Amino acid sequence: MKISDAKTYPVKSRTPGRGGPGFLFVKLTTDSGIEGIGEIFCTSFSPCIAAVMTEDVCERLVIGSDPFKIERLWRIIYSSGYTQHPGLELMAILSGVEMACWDIVGKELGQPVYELLGGRVHERLRSYTYIYSEEGDATDVYTDPDLAAERAASYAKRGFTALKFDPVGPYSAFDPRQLSLESLDRTERYVRQLREAVGGQVDLLVGTHGQMTPASAIRLARRLEKYDPLWLEEPTPPENAKAMAQVARATSIPVATGERLSTKYDFARVLEEQAASILQMNLGRCGGILEAKKIAGMAETYFAQIAPHLYCGPVVGAANIQISTCSPNFLILEGILEWGEFHAEILVNPIEWQDGYVIPPTAPGLGVELNFALAEQCRYDERVLHQNPAEEPQDQ
Repeated sequence: MKISDAKTYPVKSRTPGRGGPGFLFVKLTTDSGIEGIGEIFCTSFSPCIAAVMTEDVCERLVIGSDPFKIERLWRIIYSSGYTQHPGLELMAILSGVEMACWDIVGKELGQPVYELLGGRVHERLRSYTYIYSEEGDATDVYTDPDLAAERAASYAKRGFTALKFDPVGPYSAFDPRQLSLESLDRTERYVRQLREAVGGQVDLLVGTHGQMTPASAIRLARRLEKYDPLWLEEPTPPENAKAMAQVARATSIPVATGERLSTKYDFARVLEEQAASILQMNLGRCGGILEAKKIAGMAETYFAQIAPHLYCGPVVGAANIQISTCSPNFLILEGILEWGEFHAEILVNPIEWQDGYVIPPTAPGLGVELNFALAEQCRYDERVLHQNPAEEPQDQ
């Protein structure tokens, strides 16, 4: 079997506040007619630009390859250009291609991917969602503790047992920073009101984006410990694991990190420094499904857990489900609300969510199929990036 064709689908989301403004999918087709889909987590370039980059990689390195020889193809793409330390965008392209190969392999063998990576461990997967703004909100749910508490309570009634939110304010190109007393007070009030709203039945996940220095993160963590969050996410930037480890040693709140990391090598440094006990690899960037399985295996030796990241499209979500289902140290799965809205529309059959849990599919491969007609209809042709930090320092 050989890969005979590759096609990209840069898709504009109809709900840009739910997972980003656009997604990039790739479809690989074999000479026997089997199709596999993958997703590329675009951040530094818009999906339409990353699509051109993906097509270049596929033309040079993927067409003609055997989709079963995943380790071999992984090393060839990873090493292209001689560096063996490629940029994050090439790692994202590699991840999407690798994901599509696993989809092909599973379909050829008639098995879900998780059955090929050790077999099913979890019958269902606990999931969480961000607290989102909604049409008609008079204030910003990320700065208004009253609105956030009201929304958190409503999500709890819908079945969620864990909620994430970003309470420390805008992130900046000039981070990390020392949070002001005003920001510390506002964040503490925000977390306190959410805890009062949901009681002890819902875990609170405090998200940040590497916005703080270690000293500032420790000050914040000490204020928040009494509310018992499940984790403090990316308290410091991802480049320096030792700095993040300072925070982990100084607080009882588990530290989580990983959405901006890539490959087993990045995650090894986190584990070696004991910088985090919860790893949040994004399978559309970290190197794909097999690389995520290796990362999960390394984490087991440190008694660390995995909580795959999803602020992108549903094909990465499907890959996250596969790796979570077969990993003993799975903790919780990120989702976009109940996996509905555009994330359901862009799939032929939506991902199944029941009372706070995702039910792993039994269909072969990734267990999902892309709605190609809708993907063509919603083609992304803009230069808008996934996220844009403030261009001025914050908390001054």
